[in-house]
Amino acid sequence: MSKVAQALSIAGSDSGGGAGIQADLKTFQERGVFGTTVITAITAQNTTGVFDIHQIPLETIQTQLKAIADDFNIKAFKIGMLGSAEVIKCVSKSIKEYNFGYFVLDPVMISKGGAALLQENAINALKNELIPLCDVITPNLPEVKALTNIDIKDKESAKQAALILQKMGAKVVIIKGGHTNNSTSEICEDIIFTQDDEFTLSSPRFATVQTHGTGCTFSACITAELAKGNSIKQSIFLAKEFISAAISNPLNIGSGHGPTNHWAYSLKKKDD
Repeated sequence: MSKVAQALSIAGSDSGGGAGIQADLKTFQERGVFGTTVITAITAQNTTGVFDIHQIPLETIQTQLKAIADDFNIKAFKIGMLGSAEVIKCVSKSIKEYNFGYFVLDPVMISKGGAALLQENAINALKNELIPLCDVITPNLPEVKALTNIDIKDKESAKQAALILQKMGAKVVIIKGGHTNNSTSEICEDIIFTQDDEFTLSSPRFATVQTHGTGCTFSACITAELAKGNSIKQSIFLAKEFISAAISNPLNIGSGHGPTNHWAYSLKKKDD
């Protein structure tokens, strides 16, 4: 039996390589975790936008999940782009059947360029089918608004939204502050609500458009650390450091919202 930590990403493919399955695999690799995948959709995209989305047939998604369950020792998994209510229900049914360990949910709804990645009628399916199962949910501010109908203005409104998500079933809620309208703030704050605690993680707000795939990368890093046996708090702290390094050391690839630098954290640790 291999002692190598193994994780799973259930998400869409990004042909530009900055988000989705590609970002997750890069993150898993950087954190010393063997990554497996279930692809739910294929997108044609680059740093300037999403130009086409092809949904994978439900039967193929189910077969991918069974193939992973039959042959790998998955200790943690994350879910990103699912796209439709039908896919959400399909994936929900399978993950109830298989033991994939810790579940991190990144409720992907809108791309950096503004393209809808989740059909409107799928939001209720997300609330009913996946949030009740997840150990960690990592919504940004627009996703929080879509899920709870609360417009985050301060820590009190963030707490109200987190309580709603926890009542839906999420154990740990991470409300990411990167989309705040307070553009004058030099600090980006993520507020974390566990079942018995709350705390804030702060980082400098970097003036850059090189942020494609930040949500995918952050949630993938949490997943990788959980797969290695770290606690949820340890995993969140490291993921915050990882994504801060990835954003603050841009690759400057493409002419739009460029990808983050997945190897920046490893280089930083070597320099330290």
